[in-house]
Amino acid sequence: MPIAIQLPALSPTMSEGRITKWLKKEGDVVKSGDAIAECETDKSNLEIEATDSGTLLKIVVPGGSTAPIGGVIGWLGKPGEEIPDAPAPAAAPVAAAPAPVAAAAPKPVAVSAALPAKPKPAAAALAPAAPAERVRISPLARKMAETQGIDFAHLAGSGPNGRIIKRDVEVAMTAPASAKGAGAKIFRATPGIRQAPDNLPITSMRRVIAQRLTEVKPGVPHFYLTIDVEMDAALKIREEAKAQELKVSVNDIVVKATAMAVRRFPRINQIFAGDHLEQLHTVDVGIAVAIEDGLITPIVRDADQKGIAEIAGEVRELADRAKKKALKPDEYTGGSITVSNLGMYGIDSFVAILNPPQAAILAVGRVEPRVVVRKAPGGDADGGNTDQMVIRQMMSVTLSGDHRVIDGAVGAQYLQELRNLLEHPLRLVF
Repeated sequence: MPIAIQLPALSPTMSEGRITKWLKKEGDVVKSGDAIAECETDKSNLEIEATDSGTLLKIVVPGGSTAPIGGVIGWLGKPGEEIPDAPAPAAAPVAAAPAPVAAAAPKPVAVSAALPAKPKPAAAALAPAAPAERVRISPLARKMAETQGIDFAHLAGSGPNGRIIKRDVEVAMTAPASAKGAGAKIFRATPGIRQAPDNLPITSMRRVIAQRLTEVKPGVPHFYLTIDVEMDAALKIREEAKAQELKVSVNDIVVKATAMAVRRFPRINQIFAGDHLEQLHTVDVGIAVAIEDGLITPIVRDADQKGIAEIAGEVRELADRAKKKALKPDEYTGGSITVSNLGMYGIDSFVAILNPPQAAILAVGRVEPRVVVRKAPGGDADGGNTDQMVIRQMMSVTLSGDHRVIDGAVGAQYLQELRNLLEHPLRLVF
């Protein structure tokens, strides 16, 4: 009997996956453990391995199509074996409802396959125009193109399966006017006519982000604490590392300090589990990384035990693979606390939503010169005012806490320890 190849759950939050491409074709011999296809999950692109051996008799879900977890995407067996007629249930609705729209919806592949030949205009008129003219484009690239007045329908996509991505729009934006006229139409709204909004597809990643944050924001009682940190000494550490040809960023120093502060305040390293709290024993820091379709939080394991340079190298490597959707599930699940840094975008301060099931997340703003009041050196013998205004490199950090696990006093003490570590960064080394 043929063996059904089912779509496995490749990540804990995955409910469906999109087959980006098949690594085997029909008729190929497959051995157990062979990578047979690539799948785009809500977080990354992973390979699907065969659990049985045989010949790939049929591909049910072609590249570019989506299937639910446990859905049949192909069949293995011996050459010549008959395959269960999976499309049979879908044939009945088509026969019962012969309207053009109903007939085309179950079989978009057949419509697109008929387009190159174009035997006669009448046949094309019977099929809905939307599936034939649908352009594969990421939401970010679409928004950029519309803002710049670029007709993306004429752009060549360099993403997976010809998908138009941010880079393609940026190339079109820098093209000469003559090239834009030939390859991308400029469109503008007609005065007095309101253009209907476009319906954008929701990616698997964006769907999971929406689902999880909708669950956590009303379901978890957040509280917020903000503290200002003097970063002059930390910046000197970064410059010293640069002199030693080590690539260390402010965020790498923050990650190290975040981990050491968690080690000293283990209450932060707890998870609310319904009728009990779970105390974690390793300090694993998540780093929020923005990617094209959303964001992901790769984890630096045992960050409290690693040097700043080691953390810096690991963060760069994880971030690069995150943007390529090449992370494994164990590289972005779990964690003690998350660091979300928007300072590179010029953001002074913000509040972040908790990354479940963690009990805390840090929102880090930019480092900027500010006028602050400090005690003058030496002091006043007469006991007069010894305060003076000076310029310091300051950074705001806001902690979002799960009030079911930690209270305001614990969060405040944690932030005090974090500030002490950042303002005296030699403590991060020794």
